[in-house]
Amino acid sequence: MDRSESSETLLPASADVIVDLGTSDYDRRAERRESASEFVTSALAAADRFNAHQIVFVSSALVYGAAPNNPKPLTEDAVLRPDVEFVFARQLASAEELVDQWRRARAGRVTTVLRPALSLAEGESSRLATALVAGLGHRVAQVDPPSQFLHLDDLADAVVLAVRRRLDGVFNVAPDGWVAGERVRALSGERPRFPVPERLSEVVASLRWRFQRGPLPPGLRSYTCEPWIVSNGRLRTTGWEPTVTNEQAYVEATEAPWWTMVSPKRRQELTLGTAVLGSVVVAMVGAVLGQRWLRRRRVRQLR
Repeated sequence: MDRSESSETLLPASADVIVDLGTSDYDRRAERRESASEFVTSALAAADRFNAHQIVFVSSALVYGAAPNNPKPLTEDAVLRPDVEFVFARQLASAEELVDQWRRARAGRVTTVLRPALSLAEGESSRLATALVAGLGHRVAQVDPPSQFLHLDDLADAVVLAVRRRLDGVFNVAPDGWVAGERVRALSGERPRFPVPERLSEVVASLRWRFQRGPLPPGLRSYTCEPWIVSNGRLRTTGWEPTVTNEQAYVEATEAPWWTMVSPKRRQELTLGTAVLGSVVVAMVGAVLGQRWLRRRRVRQLR
């Protein structure tokens, strides 16, 4: 008996629930170049095979799209407008439609679609989440949009609740409220911004994305420039409650720059020391240049 036959023997004859982790499994799918819509098709086929009566699909609030006219917060009834350049978000929207078609194909089926906000945890954040965090609160000379940061533990609790309570429908998963763009910048430890012309600001931002942040999925930048805040009201009515705040999730999942850990007094000392050191360096350079000038002048006089 080969390994495939052995694994087939170990599989159960039936299952009540099939859980597709969706965005929570982003890194593995990206490595295998598997689209979200194709993968959910496999999950639905497995549900048919094992006669499952419920599908839990972890989508993302990314499907709402980021736009300046988005209400704050977005509810589950909002129209889906994923960025046309962000392929993954469009795939998630298509996957949600496939899940709904599976539900309507047979009476008695239950589908739970979870749309979590940006999900983070220490050492567990996906590359997609890390890329988004890298862009939030770091724009030059522009107002930053508000953001939400969901802890992965709270997302896991939502998945468990969906299975146990057989939740039917679409549910946003997010902490209470959101974090203002200025507060995100403060938490990230970003240095103060300086006013620059709008065109120059765009060029600087593009260079930052390209050379400092690394390659980003096309279309992702819009999600760092416009709001996509979601409401957790519908999920809260089922008994779910967030246990970690936006700021706590952000701080836990990100490494603060060294200068944010320095006390104000120590910063003053460092600033003074840097100024003194700079003055010494300037004086030394001036002395060296002065000596060279005197030497050249003497040589010319001797000639």
